[in-house]
Amino acid sequence: MFTKIRTYFEMIKFQHTVFALPFALTAAIVADHGIPEIRVLGWILVAMFGARSAAMGFNRIVDRHIDALNPRTRERELPTGRISLPTAAVLTLVCAGLFVFAAHQLNSLAFLLSFPTLFVLCLYSYTKRFTSYSHFVLGLCLGIAPVGAWVAVRGEVSYVPALLGLGVLLWVAGFDIIYATMDDEFDRSVGLHSIVQKLGVTGGLNLAKRLHILFTLTLAAFGIVAGLGFPFFLGTGIVALLLFLEHALVRADDLTRVNVAFFNVNGIVSGLVFVATALDLLISR
Repeated sequence: MFTKIRTYFEMIKFQHTVFALPFALTAAIVADHGIPEIRVLGWILVAMFGARSAAMGFNRIVDRHIDALNPRTRERELPTGRISLPTAAVLTLVCAGLFVFAAHQLNSLAFLLSFPTLFVLCLYSYTKRFTSYSHFVLGLCLGIAPVGAWVAVRGEVSYVPALLGLGVLLWVAGFDIIYATMDDEFDRSVGLHSIVQKLGVTGGLNLAKRLHILFTLTLAAFGIVAGLGFPFFLGTGIVALLLFLEHALVRADDLTRVNVAFFNVNGIVSGLVFVATALDLLISR
């Protein structure tokens, strides 16, 4: 069973938690004006783990037949049989239940919102079958994280984390469009939809660039409404430079560095936002 669980974590790319978790923690420390109490912080982490693991597990289950056809993904755990469909289904349900339970331990609003959150997380897996705008649904899935963390700390919804969530939506949609360039030919052959299919590789990359400009502006707006200071805005400036680097790495005539741009640069972006926010709150104290 330990081997199956480990394989499940490999299947859902657990290391990609680096994208959403720092933004959730950013919202949590802003909501609390510091580090939340250990109990709340612990259940936020459990909820994040459960929600993301369930969402990715569900995505792998729904896409298993498509993944088996794609040369880039045919070696994944479900297509190769390294993890069985029943095992993946059970572990996905366990993670979903863990998310709902963690939300219940936080407060009543978090518990009530856990159900529509799971619906949105699962809906994403089907969107590329009927719309080119699936990237924005994926962005919404990750953008929920800071709003959820705020609800966990304060028990209420506010425009402050919603602004950060909007920024995350724009950021994720942008880098997911970049990632989709790798599957351009395959997606066309099997009838899947993406912005790259709609606008072409060049058009998709240009839209991703505009989305990341909007993300930077939204991040700055979040800093203003949250009352953050120089350390946060310095971090925002560095984020803008990193996104400039990301778009310099990927060109329509050279997609060989998409993976570097996707994981390395964006992993640094999310972590940097959290560190800049934490330093800002520490200095202001």
